Amino acid sequence: LWEPQPDAGSLLKSTAKMPTTPVKAKRVSTFQEFESNTSDAWDAGEDDDELLAMAAESLNSEVVMETANRVLRNHSQRQGRPTLQEGPGLQQKPRPEAEPPSPPSGDLRLVKSVSESHTSCPAESASDAAPLQRSQSLPHAATVTLGGTSDPSTLSSSALSEREASRLDKFKQLLAGPNTDLEELRKLSWSGIPKPVRPMTWKLLGYLPANVDRRPATLQRKQKEYFAFIEHYYDSRNDEVHQDTYRQIHIDIPRMSPEALILQPKVTEIFERILFIWAIRHPASGYVQGINDLVTPFFVVFICEYIEAEEVDTVDVSGVPAEVLRNIEADTYWCMSKLLDGIQDNYTFAQPGIQMKVKMLEELVSRIDEQVHRHLDQHEVRYLQFAFRWMNNLLMREVPLRCTIRLWDTYQSEPEGFSHFHLYVCAAFLVRWRKEILEEKDFQELLLFLQNLPTAQWDDEDISLLLAEAYRLKFAFADAPNHYKK
Repeated sequence: LWEPQPDAGSLLKSTAKMPTTPVKAKRVSTFQEFESNTSDAWDAGEDDDELLAMAAESLNSEVVMETANRVLRNHSQRQGRPTLQEGPGLQQKPRPEAEPPSPPSGDLRLVKSVSESHTSCPAESASDAAPLQRSQSLPHAATVTLGGTSDPSTLSSSALSEREASRLDKFKQLLAGPNTDLEELRKLSWSGIPKPVRPMTWKLLGYLPANVDRRPATLQRKQKEYFAFIEHYYDSRNDEVHQDTYRQIHIDIPRMSPEALILQPKVTEIFERILFIWAIRHPASGYVQGINDLVTPFFVVFICEYIEAEEVDTVDVSGVPAEVLRNIEADTYWCMSKLLDGIQDNYTFAQPGIQMKVKMLEELVSRIDEQVHRHLDQHEVRYLQFAFRWMNNLLMREVPLRCTIRLWDTYQSEPEGFSHFHLYVCAAFLVRWRKEILEEKDFQELLLFLQNLPTAQWDDEDISLLLAEAYRLKFAFADAPNHYKK
């Protein structure tokens, strides 16, 4: 580029020269010959299907998946608690480990509202949905084919299986050590726990000691302690002072989901004992509707260690030995107790914890998506009317049970996951539906939509996207609470 250029005269002389003798015409090479003699990085090969499958996804999904991947990966890799970088941009975007490279995403600069970011970022303006929202027409797996080659979804499934096997090995190595590193276990669990090791991981994140030699004795002691409570307190359910509590529990359990599990007599009895004993031993709150839902995920995870069930909603305990059910009942009680210890003010008189969290949610949404907040306010929709249940039941009534279990993998890995991080998940969950919310122009239709959100087909991918956005919000706001205070 920087070599001296010839002057105009020399150019004219060189162009004026014409051949004076006839030259034998060269044979014109065909394109096929040219191609066969040319080495190109984009020659057809075994990677074409995968590349085309990646290209088939919309820009919006690429940006979204990059955000989710980076959030989950960096969270597992970071050494300390992240701090908010100075300046308008977030310099770090955590991503999960063992994820394939994703297309680069747009800037994740913090803006006053999501609606403003849609107009300022070209990548996001391609869709009216929130950053979490997948395109409505996007299939679960790309199915682009080239000249009858193999289905790219098969390649994707194979890669996914390899990643899952790798993650499972990491969990097994960590759990097999003489002293489990609980901090490392939390980091690894944040992006999801493989089903085979989930029961033991949840117990370790709940109440079991890290030392492998102490676990059998602790399990035995805790089981003995729980059944001592049963022997001491359970007969008092018929006493006048406790009749109302037991009656309410007895009424609420059949209303729970999944019905196929809850309506099994053995399961009903187990849930009644767990809830009654917890209520008697925690008189400050006693039993409150909503606590009953929190038993189900623990029970299902622990029972699946002993039975094979394609879907968690179809668990059948009829073939499980009585002694195993007793152990599962005790494990469920202690893990649920650990959870409720962190959110008990949600269930004390007047439920002040929930009142405060709903107010914080309102303030947070007004900062991250002012348009949605203003739309709800203009149509006189109050956050308590839909978000009270989100806090009371920890979103269990809003998403399928399989998604709740995946959500709780992360909650148990986060410091104050069920209390503090849950607030950001609820904010991300609300903004996830911004397009549908803004389309509703009537109070009744708005409230009906918010109380019956279409999540029946959600899977782990949807929950991962939700958690990624929640982590981004926490990263931006957790250490700067004045950001969401008026």
